[in-house]
Amino acid sequence: MKPMTEQHLAVLRRHMVEIIDMHFDLASDEIGKDALDPAVRRALMDVPRHLFVPEQIAAAAYQDTPLPIGFDKTLSQPFIGALMIDLLDVQPESRVLEVGTGLGYQASVLAEMGARVFSVEIVEEFAEAASLRFTALGHDVQVRVGDGSRGWPDHAPFDRILVTAASPAPPAALVEQLAPGGQMVIPLGGKDVQQLSVVAKADDGILTTRALMAVRFTQLEASA
Repeated sequence: MKPMTEQHLAVLRRHMVEIIDMHFDLASDEIGKDALDPAVRRALMDVPRHLFVPEQIAAAAYQDTPLPIGFDKTLSQPFIGALMIDLLDVQPESRVLEVGTGLGYQASVLAEMGARVFSVEIVEEFAEAASLRFTALGHDVQVRVGDGSRGWPDHAPFDRILVTAASPAPPAALVEQLAPGGQMVIPLGGKDVQQLSVVAKADDGILTTRALMAVRFTQLEASA
């Protein structure tokens, strides 16, 4: 069989986005909207997801399923990843902190949308691999190795924070680094089941949390 070309992969990417569109419609009662934000949709169409998984499973990159990327971590199901970015309500030039870089897919989508992205990853090998991908794609994403639950105070405050691992409650350091008027998207809960949640910080610092749907993520790790 011939290897897949970029044209073939573009067809698969378009199909992935159409499946995400279907999920948004089906889950509209839970998430409060029935369509993906056009800016998110454009970025999903443009970013080559197959470059953000191990090469041996690149052909599966556009399937509607989580994919293993090593170190007992996964790249989220396309719908869940797209939903989390959509819920952030990112604007061009938004300062976004991502906790959990992985191989860099979601940070690349955010950068494609014009956000200024700062990403923290606890696995050094992931941070290095993601940085190479950002450079190759021309995405200006700053990455550091460290405990994501502590955020990145040197670049705070952030307009938006995306946490790609679960925590029983919003980490205090991340709440502190979230700008007034900002939002954090995070899975909240224990080891087995969490609720994908939007944590909003009012101008007076008061937090409100909106839980949307049940999800399952690995737990947010803290460095020793």
